[in-house]
Amino acid sequence: MGDYVRLPGVRTWYEADGAGDPLILLHGGLCTNETWGAQRADLAARFRVLLPERRGHGRTPDVEGPLSYRDMADDTVAFIESTAGGPAHLVGWSDGGIVALLVAVARPDLVRKVVAMGANFLPFPQSGAAPEAFDQLTPDGPELAVFREAYEAVSPDGAGHWPVVVGKLREMARTEPAIATGDLARIGAPTLVLVGDDDLITLEHTIALYRAIPGSELAVVPGTSHALLMEKPAVVNRIILDFLTGDPIPTLLPIRRHPETQHPA
Repeated sequence: MGDYVRLPGVRTWYEADGAGDPLILLHGGLCTNETWGAQRADLAARFRVLLPERRGHGRTPDVEGPLSYRDMADDTVAFIESTAGGPAHLVGWSDGGIVALLVAVARPDLVRKVVAMGANFLPFPQSGAAPEAFDQLTPDGPELAVFREAYEAVSPDGAGHWPVVVGKLREMARTEPAIATGDLARIGAPTLVLVGDDDLITLEHTIALYRAIPGSELAVVPGTSHALLMEKPAVVNRIILDFLTGDPIPTLLPIRRHPETQHPA
């Protein structure tokens, strides 16, 4: 079930499943809601799942000018306020994980828990395992064929607009995001950093993200890449649901999360 909601920045398409506390799924760059095909049913069994497609993605039209993560985070804030009916869990993959982190920094009152999957807080040249790979992508290249076909099937802007969106995303990734570790340290929502062991984002950068967010948790899924949510969906879904529905357990030998070493939120 889907519909459009008018936000200040863009007329946004979203879909909804399930009932319960609101959970917002934030897809990756150049993707549509179909990305979450292996997660929707499991998550909707426990939550009211809302799936907005960001500006220039899927059924949501592009806007004039460049794309930026902060604009997309502002759109997400407006979406939560207009549609979620209160604070929501945020589960974001790749670019969606970046947006989730920015929302958690800017509007803690709207965020319950955060799952940031394959996310980076610095531009791709500083965080990617293969920094040159992104610049080598071309709109008509075979690497983007699956993404291109999904876009062309539903975009209100038409198939001819695909190269424009690819160019905007590529330019954004060169210089964004630029989230200061001091801002990450202000995230008060319980946060899970989730990544594949052979991810597009380096493990070193992922660990830096984990260390920057007070009290956050880290999960590395073995034998997966940046597409871990599609490669091992049962494992990923179980990790996400355990985090969202459970409370932290007392651990026997805490180091980073020992009460005496906690940073003030």
